[in-house]
Amino acid sequence: MRSILKYNRGIEILGNFKKGTVLVIGDLVMDHFIWGKVRRISPEAPVPVVEVNSESLMLGGAANVVNNIHSLGGRVLVCGVIGKDDAGKKLVHELKQKGIPSDGVIVEGDRPTSVKTRIIAHSQQVVRFDREKRDKIHLDAMKAIIDHTKKKVGSVDAIVISDYAKGVISEELVEEVINIARKNNKPVAVDPKVSHFDFYKNVSIITPNNDEASQASGIDIEDDASLLRAGEVLLNKLGSDAILITRGEHGMSLFENNGEITHIPTVAKEVYDVSGAGDTVIGTVALAIASGASFKEAAVISNFAAGIVVGKVGTATVTPEELKKAVENGLGAKKGR
Repeated sequence: MRSILKYNRGIEILGNFKKGTVLVIGDLVMDHFIWGKVRRISPEAPVPVVEVNSESLMLGGAANVVNNIHSLGGRVLVCGVIGKDDAGKKLVHELKQKGIPSDGVIVEGDRPTSVKTRIIAHSQQVVRFDREKRDKIHLDAMKAIIDHTKKKVGSVDAIVISDYAKGVISEELVEEVINIARKNNKPVAVDPKVSHFDFYKNVSIITPNNDEASQASGIDIEDDASLLRAGEVLLNKLGSDAILITRGEHGMSLFENNGEITHIPTVAKEVYDVSGAGDTVIGTVALAIASGASFKEAAVISNFAAGIVVGKVGTATVTPEELKKAVENGLGAKKGR
């Protein structure tokens, strides 16, 4: 990775994080965690009995991308839809507590705020259940998102589309956002859903995981040869500037439209929970680009961030101090390296 990103350059980009501003558009979710222990199996059915110790609510979905950018020291704006319910109020409260503007959060009265509840025992997820409505948002809500994007685009350095297929992201919305971004010369980064891949034509960078890239390209990624074919197919299909395929224990592979391919080995030492790891990747990529990084530099920095977050349980974020330490350990703190 030192051949891609020198230590001094990496530290320079991290130092610019506090100057970068990112607008995140997407499906806002509240992540509800129930923490406990399992000591026995239920006599009623062959399932574990979880003795609950505590509960926690965290920003999830596109709101977790927002939280990751905020945690890394960047400025962040958010645009999405919630319901007129307690979960929506809690989401807005969490944003305000962090000093994140909530004027881009739109309320739909007949729609519940998406809530994912995960039961965790002994650092392992036992079960997850979701409360949500996945229908497309109303036309007036989509127009409000477009208007907010037009209003804020001049004050941001990059835009993220965080697609969880909960109804916010549509082909019409993506097309409008890309047009707005192009007119203002702003990069657009996308964390995709396979069913929506056709929506993302001509974005700056897209970050599918290995399975998503396989499904979207129609090529089972099983080895280096199939990976290269899938990357080429996706670049041609989408016309994007870059595709960053996240590959778990195999690291990441960056395909750029200039023909360059860069493989980045994983830095994760222990993997406890991959919940929200994609949010960390897209958030870090976008903030790095907003801070002057190239696609390669942004990919390397996001790889360090992902290596940190998968070592934590729950919907976690990365601090500037943690990321700086990872960059120092990974790239070497010696001057000029």
